[in-house]
Amino acid sequence: QVQLVESGGGLVQAGGSLRLSCAASGRTFSSYHMGWFRQAPGKEREFVAARRWSGSNTIYADSVKGRFTISRDNAKNTVYLQMNSLKPEDTAVYYCAASRAVTPSTRTYEYAYWGQGTQVTVSS
Repeated sequence: QVQLVESGGGLVQAGGSLRLSCAASGRTFSSYHMGWFRQAPGKEREFVAARRWSGSNTIYADSVKGRFTISRDNAKNTVYLQMNSLKPEDTAVYYCAASRAVTPSTRTYEYAYWGQGTQVTVSS
């Protein structure tokens, strides 16, 4: 059974940093790509970043490019989202997801597995 567990969310001031973690278990993820999405109150879930578990192909939403970095640690079976220069508009619940699509995708429907989410709040 695939399980994705996010952690690392919290309250931070604008300009600060947070690192989110997504611990993956239940199968071998080398053929998957992993994504981060976020959902603010009253808004649809939106794509943030994605990468192949194996390899270096990564994609980012324009709103986070240059500020956020997605990475993974094979030994810990964990994917990270390093978030720097945070802005109040980054406030949302952040979700980790896994997909078997051929290339990293921005589309939620291509992700079969989701974590429970972790809250990130950026104060101004």
